[in-house]
Formats: sequence, C-alpha cells, structure tokens
Amino acid sequence: MTTKSVSTSDWIPNPENASVLKVDGSEIANFEDQVKLFQAGEKDEIEFLRFRLRQGIYGQRQPDSQMIRVKIPFGGLTADQMDVLGEVAEIYTPLKKGHFTTRENVQYHHVPLAETPELLRLLGDSGLSTREACGNTVRNVVAHPSAGVSKDEVFDVTPYAAAYSRYFLRHPTTQNMPRKSKVAFSGSEKDEAMVLMHDVGLVARIRDGKRGFKIVVGGGLSTKAIMAKTLSEFVPVEDYLLHCEAVLRIFNRQDEERKSIAKARIKFTIDRLGIDKFKEMVDEELLGDWAKKQIDTDSLMFIDDEESDAPGAPTDATPEPADGQADHAAYSEWKRTSVVEQRQDGFCIVYVRVERGDVYANQWSQLASIARTFAGARARIDQQQNLVYRWVRTESLFDIYKALGAIGFSVAGRETIRDIVTCPGTDSCKLGITSSMGLNKALGEAIDKMGALDPLVENMHIKASGCPNSCGQHHLASIGFHGAVVKGPGGQVPAYELFLGGRSTEAGGTKIGTRVKGRVPAKRAPEALKMVIDTFVANRKEGEEFAEFIERFGVEHFEKEFTKLKQEVGPLDRDHIQTYMDWGKTVVYKLERGEGECAV
Repeated sequence: MTTKSVSTSDWIPNPENASVLKVDGSEIANFEDQVKLFQAGEKDEIEFLRFRLRQGIYGQRQPDSQMIRVKIPFGGLTADQMDVLGEVAEIYTPLKKGHFTTRENVQYHHVPLAETPELLRLLGDSGLSTREACGNTVRNVVAHPSAGVSKDEVFDVTPYAAAYSRYFLRHPTTQNMPRKSKVAFSGSEKDEAMVLMHDVGLVARIRDGKRGFKIVVGGGLSTKAIMAKTLSEFVPVEDYLLHCEAVLRIFNRQDEERKSIAKARIKFTIDRLGIDKFKEMVDEELLGDWAKKQIDTDSLMFIDDEESDAPGAPTDATPEPADGQADHAAYSEWKRTSVVEQRQDGFCIVYVRVERGDVYANQWSQLASIARTFAGARARIDQQQNLVYRWVRTESLFDIYKALGAIGFSVAGRETIRDIVTCPGTDSCKLGITSSMGLNKALGEAIDKMGALDPLVENMHIKASGCPNSCGQHHLASIGFHGAVVKGPGGQVPAYELFLGGRSTEAGGTKIGTRVKGRVPAKRAPEALKMVIDTFVANRKEGEEFAEFIERFGVEHFEKEFTKLKQEVGPLDRDHIQTYMDWGKTVVYKLERGEGECAV
C-alpha cells in the first residue's frame, strides 16, 4: 500500500471524517519539532519522555523502537478507519501487523521515532488519535462491545463513554496525575466491561425514570489486585462527569501517592483513606466553585445512528447448510460460539476470534470490506482482543461466516478456553519477563490436541501476562499465567506463576483468582494446564463451574504438583536445553528487564 506524504507542519485533519476525539494538527507539528530537538540532543530525556507518552508513543526494549498506541474509545471503528489501520501496519511496522489490546486500543510495534509524526498524521486523517493513550492521564475509555444492541442493557452507554473520553482529553487536571486512570462503562449489572477492575467504573442504572450511573472507584490489578468499591449507587447522567472530575481532582492532589511509583494508583488512595472518607472528600469537592460550572453533556456525546445504516434484508443470501452437508458441523460450531442475537429483531452480533490479538496489514482492508457488506461499515474491539460486528442480518450469517473463513477468521471458540488473551511480553515490552505470546501459541496447540471439551471446561478462560503487571488480565482468568523466572541447576529458567478461579465476563461477576504458590517452568506450562483441567474434571461436582470448584477444592493440590514440575528441571545439557529457552526463542534464556515508562 502507498499513501501521500503527510509530513508538512501545516497539516490539518480531514474534517469529513467523523472523530470521537479531536485531532489537533498543530499538536502533531509540535511533537515533530520536539522529536527533532531530542534527536539533536537539545531536549532533556526525562522531560521529552513525559511529553512523548502523552502523545501515545511508548518506548520498547529494542533501541529506537517505539510502540504506538491508538485510542479507540468504546472500541468503535469505522470501515474507513480499519483501512487506514491496515495502511499504518503496511507502511510503518516491520512485522506488518497491528495488535488489539485488552484496553480496546490498537498498538503498533518497532516504529522508528523519526517516523512517528507522519504516522500520527495518517491516523488523524481518519479521525484516530493517540493523544493520552500513555502516561499518567485518562487512558482509553472502554465499553462492552454489545453496547446499544444488548438484550441485557439498561441503556446504551456508548454516547456517555465518548463524552467521558472527550471531556477529559487535554483536561488540565489529568495531564500529570500520580498515575494513570483506566475507565470502563457497562450497560447493566451483568458488567461485561469489568468495571470492578478499573480505576473508575460506571454501570448504567435507571431510577424514577431517570438515567444515571452507579460509580465505582479504586479497582486495579498489577502486583496488588483490588476490586473497585462503590462511590455512589446512583448519579444522574447530567452529573456523572462532575462526580468523576471530583474523583480525579482529589486523586491529582495526593502527594502520598507521588512518593512511590509502585503505590501510586487510585486504588492505593482508597485503600489508605477508606471508601467512606473518600466519599466525604468527593462530597466536599463538589461544593467548590469549580463544580458550579455547567457541563453541556449533550454536546459532548457521540451520537452514531448505526441502525439507519444497518443492512437491509438480503435478496440473495446463501442458505445455511443442512445437517449432513459439508459445512454444517463447522458452521454450527462457529455460530454456537460466535453469534449472539441483538435486542433488535432480525440482527445479530458476530464475535470474531483474533488469534493473539494480531491483525496483519492485508487483513485490515478485508475485515473493513466485511464490515461494509454485513455490518453497516462499523466494528468494535472488545477487551478479549477480538473484533465484533453488529447489525449483521440473521439471513446473512452463513455468508459472513464464509467471508471470514476466506481470510482465516472463521474459527470457533470466542470467549471459550481456546480464546486465549495475552500481552506482547518480551516481544517488545521493557517490563516483560517471559514470551507470553509464545506461551499463547503453545497453550492453544495443547488445547487443540485435547479434542472435544465438555461445556464446563469450554467455559473456562485463559489469560497470560509476561510479567506481574497484568496487562493480560491474568488475575481474572479461570487459569491465569504471569511471567517469572526460576533458578535451575544450569542457570535461569523462564517460568510462570498461576492464578486459578478468577472470572472476567462469566456469570457471577468479576473475581480475582487465587494465587498458587510455586512457579512452573515455561516449557512445562502446557503440562500444568492439562493437569489443572484433568483435576477439575475428576473432582468437580455436577454442574460446578471452575471458579466455584477452586473455592471449594482449594489450590494446595496444585501447589504440590507445580513444585514437582519445578524440581524436575535438569542441568543445562543437550537433553534439557529446551527448558532453558522460552517459547518461540532459540537462545538460552536470560532475564533482561528494563525500566518501564508507564509511571514516568
């Protein structure tokens, strides 16, 4: 693919493209100037680093390689934007791919710093922004991908999530907080967006006929996983931005949280002060003169009439294959695990499993074409690193299945044990300890070899992070892995710690898993996975889900078994050398961990 040159400093975004976030051409021009000054040695490194992060540009473990994080508010994309995301992957990334994150962002890796301004302009022309995707800011605002079409929702949270994104973008209070703030919106108590693991979470409610939100604060994972606590049971929609601003203003003033990077998230503020004290502080903050301002929430909301662009009833739809026909079994399995009926009659949500969250350059335009044909030229990203089409006609399901299959995306198993979530790990992250992407591939292959799985096993989720920081949300998995290292007779061995019995989007609500004491060598992780599943199958009660099983059964049995796996690490010789290598690597493992930029 080719594109016009967009390196001129007087560039302005294309006004014809709908944009949730304002793209500022002069801001990108200034960024380009600052890059040149830094590369000329005329800019302080730390000062430039903080500035760069606010532009969504994050340093990798590889020298002069940047990760570009594109904010996708509420996960919403247009087909035109998907085309541009493919152009970016083709032009600027050596691996020719973009990556879906667990925060509904799109990330690109291995981009030279000098090329980033041109990349930002290309994104900006399609209405996409990286502003404040990194740094101690309000990060991308997520929502569940069925918002607006879910049978369970109280109301569509999409416009309100967009308003939150717009209001706090470039807001003076949120440019250098003690730490970042992650936000999620859910349309019902089912909580598909996992608000309890967020710094700020909002759940749609209606009281006395009025729309509003339950607001929770102080959630987060990383090395100290904490579920959020309720700040208010109900705040009317006209006041929710004021209440959230009060929360962030108080957090921004916390000198105690600025003393230690490791204890700087708002969850530590709530933990230190207590939720009752924090509520009092919010009430007092709302009495200040600043809170007397009028926020025009309506003008901030992003209203997108998707229904008006929904496909009409097709006249030439291919009939679904009947029992006994060639495609029947595979299509039926895909439909069972990937399709959910919308609340609007005649339409469905189609979930597309994206292996390891990676979409290659040529696939973006193909996925965009499918969006135009079957889904009103739109799609959404979810926190499971998948793509979601909405407004797909029921009559068109077999046709979209075939179209997805033609480009390798018709695999079944969305949000099942086979739909494994992982962060990039040591492929690019400075903080990575292990190759979580390599682990993803190995675990997936191990599950495929298990053949047909019973429903209770199928319902389990696997998530993995390359370090304890939980970008892969391993705390919330049925089986969660986080990168570690153990000492073997021949030196360092890549390994994983496990959490068991967590929940993310399953029935029962978000839940942190139980940590299993002991570490498993990375190359024994598939074996540990099978042992966990076999133990569950052999010892569960009838109908018992895995999270409930762990609550009853405990983790002591697994601790003993994992200890055996660690003790079996042999010397560094020809017979055992693979144990001293990480998944997907061809050299003996050595822990190489740099300084992360998240808290700079």
